[in-house]
Amino acid sequence: MIGQLPQRLLLWFIGLLGIAILTLIVVCVALQIQVPWDMKTLRLSPLKYYRSFSFKSDNSSLESQHSAESKLDTAEELERQSAPQSDEDSSVLQNSASKADPENFKTKKPMPKNETKPTEPDFFGDRYATDDFPSQTNCPNSIRKRVPQTQFAEKFLHTIPVLQWSKHFTPDQYQRLSQYGGAHGWGSVNIEVLKSSLGILNTTANRLMFDDWEKRKKRPQCIRCAVVGNGGILNGSRKGKEIDEHDYVFRVNGAALKGFEKDVGSRTSFYTFSTNTMRNSMRSYARVGYRGPPISKETRYIFLPDHDRDYILMRAASTHTAIDKGPERSKKPPTYFGEDVTVEKFKIYHPDFIRYLRNRFLHSKLLKTGARRIYRPSTGAVMLLAAIHTCDQVDAYGFMTPDYTLYSDHYYDKQRRPVHFYANHDMRMEMRLWQELHQAGLMNIFMRQ
Repeated sequence: MIGQLPQRLLLWFIGLLGIAILTLIVVCVALQIQVPWDMKTLRLSPLKYYRSFSFKSDNSSLESQHSAESKLDTAEELERQSAPQSDEDSSVLQNSASKADPENFKTKKPMPKNETKPTEPDFFGDRYATDDFPSQTNCPNSIRKRVPQTQFAEKFLHTIPVLQWSKHFTPDQYQRLSQYGGAHGWGSVNIEVLKSSLGILNTTANRLMFDDWEKRKKRPQCIRCAVVGNGGILNGSRKGKEIDEHDYVFRVNGAALKGFEKDVGSRTSFYTFSTNTMRNSMRSYARVGYRGPPISKETRYIFLPDHDRDYILMRAASTHTAIDKGPERSKKPPTYFGEDVTVEKFKIYHPDFIRYLRNRFLHSKLLKTGARRIYRPSTGAVMLLAAIHTCDQVDAYGFMTPDYTLYSDHYYDKQRRPVHFYANHDMRMEMRLWQELHQAGLMNIFMRQ
C-alpha cells in the first residue's frame, strides 16, 4: 500500500501537467485570434471621426425662432457639421479670407492633401454677391479712400451690394440665399412673394442710394450724411440745425420729430425700418407724437427685411393694392408712406449686406449662445454702416457712447428711462465699433463728454 503511493502521485502529477499544457494551448490559440481582431479595429476606428458635410437650408421665420430656442443645441451641432456648398460662379461671389474652425472637422489622422476643409459653417456664409457701381462723386477724401489705411481694410468689401433690386433675383441666387433665415437671407420668404416684390424694384432709384444726386443743381464735391439715432444723448443737444445742413439725413424706427426739431432736425432723406419695428414704434411712441414714417418729397424708405411681411408691404404700398393676408391685411392699400407714394421711393437692404455686417463688423459672442438664431445688428447699426458704405462723409448723432448711463434711452422720453439690453442685439459691441470707426477717422460721432 505504501509502495503504491509514489506511483499514484506520479499519475496525479502527469494529469495536472496535461491539464496545464491544455490550458496553455487554449490561451495561446485565443491570443492568436484576438491580435488580428484588435488590429482590424484600429484600422477602421478613425472613420467614426469623419463627419459628413451636407447642404442645409434654414427656413425658419424670425417669429418661430423664439419658441425654437430649446432646440438650439441640436441645431448648432448639425450646423457645425455643415459646410457651405454652392454652384455659384466664383466671379459672382466674394470669398472669405478666414481659416476653417478646427472644431468643425475632427479627425485622428492628418488630412490628405487632395481633400479640402470647409471654409466656414453654413450659418455664417461669408460669401456674397457683388455690385461694382462707380462712385457718384469724385470726393478726394471719401470714406472708401480712407479705409485702406485703417484696421478695417480687410473687413471692408467695396463691392458688397448694399441694396437689392430686380437683378438680384435669380434661381441660383435664391438657392444660395435660401440657406439663411431672417434678415440674413431669403429662407423666411416664399419664392413667389420674393419674385413678385423684387420684380417691381427695377428703376435706377431702387438700386442707387442717392438717386437724386445728379439732379441737384448745387451739389458739393462730397456727399455729407447725417445719421440720426434716437438716443437720449440728443435731448437738449441743439444739434438740429447742424443735422439738417447735411446733404442727406438718415433716420430710424420711432423717429419722432415734431417738437424736437431744435435737437434732432426736421429733414428725413432716408427712413430705415422693418415692418415689425415700424409697427412696434407706432404703438410704443404714439404718446410722444410718432404716428408713422416721416412723409415728404425728399424721403425715401429703406426696408430692413427680416420676414416676408416686408416684401409684401413694400409691393402693396408701391402698387396701391390691398394686403389680403398677414398682420398688415386690410381692405384698402397701406398708407404708411402717403397715398401717392411711388415705387421709386422704396429701397431694400440686401440680405448679403446684413449678414456681412454681422460676420465681419459685429460678430458678437451672442453667436455662441442660445440667442444665436435671433441675433442680428440693430436696425440703427445697419443704417449707420450702410451710410459708411455709401456716403463720402458721415456724422452720427444719437448713438450709444461710453457715457450712455448719463442719458435716458430716447431723446423724446418724458421721464428718464435707463437703456435696456436684449439678446437679439449686442448694443455694447455696437458702441465699441462706433468708437473704433470714429478713432479711425471713418466717421464722426457726437459725444458730450
